[in-house]
Amino acid sequence: MPIHPHDSLEEVLRALANPVRRKILAALKAPEQNFPGQEHPYEFGVCASKIEASCGLSQSTVSAHLAVLHQAGLLSARKIGQWVFYTRNEAAITAFLGQMKNSL
Repeated sequence: MPIHPHDSLEEVLRALANPVRRKILAALKAPEQNFPGQEHPYEFGVCASKIEASCGLSQSTVSAHLAVLHQAGLLSARKIGQWVFYTRNEAAITAFLGQMKNSL
């Protein structure tokens, strides 16, 4: 999901304002290192339960953070069976960084 002008830019900025969400995005840059021992291939993404365990917060809190990042277009979600796997949306992140570089 590419970043669209104004509204999406504001949504991304709000999503990135929270340090936990920035930590999640940073950890997803190297999923094998930051979420070891996942049973499913990392090509699927990182299982939400692995992300929750790494944050040390309640499942509902981490789910809310993941939802904000997904809604802002910074994460892609893939449901396989009962699990949801998350990956960074590199195209959206690159577009956001480009917009920031050009607008500031």
